[in-house]
Amino acid sequence: MGWNSWNKFACDIDEKLIRETADAMVKLGLKDAGYQYINIDDCWHGARDAHGDIQADPQRFPSGMKALSDYVHARGLKLGIYSDAGDKTCGGRPGSRGHEYQDAKTYAAWGIDYLKYDWCETKGLNAVGAYTTMRDAIRAANRPILFSICEWGDNKPWEWAADVGHSWRTTGDIYPCWDCEKSAGSWSAWGVMRILDMQAGLRKHAGPGHWNDMDMLEVGMGMTEDEDRAHFSIWAMMNSPLILGNDLRSMPDSVKKIIGRREVIALNQDPLGVPALRFWKQGPVELWAKPLANDEWAFMVLNRGESALPLHYDWKQNAIADDLSKREVDFKKATWQWTDAWTGKMGDTSKRLDATVPSHGVLLLRLKKGA
Repeated sequence: MGWNSWNKFACDIDEKLIRETADAMVKLGLKDAGYQYINIDDCWHGARDAHGDIQADPQRFPSGMKALSDYVHARGLKLGIYSDAGDKTCGGRPGSRGHEYQDAKTYAAWGIDYLKYDWCETKGLNAVGAYTTMRDAIRAANRPILFSICEWGDNKPWEWAADVGHSWRTTGDIYPCWDCEKSAGSWSAWGVMRILDMQAGLRKHAGPGHWNDMDMLEVGMGMTEDEDRAHFSIWAMMNSPLILGNDLRSMPDSVKKIIGRREVIALNQDPLGVPALRFWKQGPVELWAKPLANDEWAFMVLNRGESALPLHYDWKQNAIADDLSKREVDFKKATWQWTDAWTGKMGDTSKRLDATVPSHGVLLLRLKKGA
């Protein structure tokens, strides 16, 4: 859980922004809610010096990365940084190809806690080899650094990256829309629903310490409040890293309430670490379930449609069985208490679930077995 500079600021970054974002994360209570990483994305780089050591851009980061790391750490947070497996980053800055051990040693000396490692300008490279090299370099640097593989899912990292990185991107970049494709010619950015659909078959590869990464959050970046709430809920249900992308220094209360909703965050951070499964679909309506620790469940109704959905759900019509977690629940045999993760409303499965699910929205419940 944390924040990344790219979605809102792209290359328009400097040390003032990073310091102010760290301050805002603490002031707004987001640190207390579980967010801990302040991640600097592309374009922080200066040139390499005569020894080949990477330097921070002296105009954007005049105090240097060590001082910035100290500032972030002093607030009880962690600092992340960005590089690329190729010769250059996606923004045209120096990549780490041929400098992996050197760069990892530099990051460790700076006090870096997280490395997002991209896949631009990598012609001729083998993804498994390139990411394994940087993994080994991080280990040799002798500092705990979370290794975030940003390879866009091109080489099916879920099949090989569990012992290489801590998370791996399963898709190309996200775009702040509900269901769209934004083409750039040779690649595309994807809306929330497109990215969700690309997760089919991947849940079995994720678990504690090795996660499917559906890309950074677009909450507060232009979608509707219902879409933002659904987006955040889906990422929580799927155990995708919760990496904020909006400007924490200036956002409406509606956005603060979404990204700070601890009952939803708890589903993402549940120690069982099992992503949700879709167990029922009809038209624009989908039912998802996520097994939780302590024999609990999360239950999500997703309305992809263009109009609000009047929901009258008989719990007894569907039993849920998950062969991944070896868990199942039959609502005919026991009554479960539920709490709405967004509103706090309560009820139980002995009665029909009556609700209205907004267009491009969700209903999100946490279930505990009744006495």
